[in-house]
Amino acid sequence: MKCPGCQFDNRESAKFCGGCGRRFEIICPSCGTNNPTVNKFCDECGSKLSQPIQQVPNDFKLDVKIAKIQKYLPEGLTKKILSQRDRIEGERRQVTVMFCDMAGFTPLTALLGIEEAYSIMDQVYEILINKVHD
Repeated sequence: MKCPGCQFDNRESAKFCGGCGRRFEIICPSCGTNNPTVNKFCDECGSKLSQPIQQVPNDFKLDVKIAKIQKYLPEGLTKKILSQRDRIEGERRQVTVMFCDMAGFTPLTALLGIEEAYSIMDQVYEILINKVHD
């Protein structure tokens, strides 16, 4: 089985990718329960499961990456990154990552709809990014 994340070729019975550690699971289209890839029917509701879509990862250039995250970067940081482009392209660094878990996000999305939930989360990200940058 090929990993949809990193394209590593795993054995068919693998539960996690040997290349990137990603857990293999199928999300039930009816109830949203995570099921192992060996299941043909959902553990929770019995609905028929379809196999996960194999996605090829995109290898974006720096310009495309900057354009995608532009609205989440403070103005001065974008200029600093672009001024050092030749030095940093392809560079690997240790970074600090902050993880935030929003309790009740899935029910909120179901209640408001995807577009409205995205709009709210976009505002939350902007506030958090500015606070982290400060």
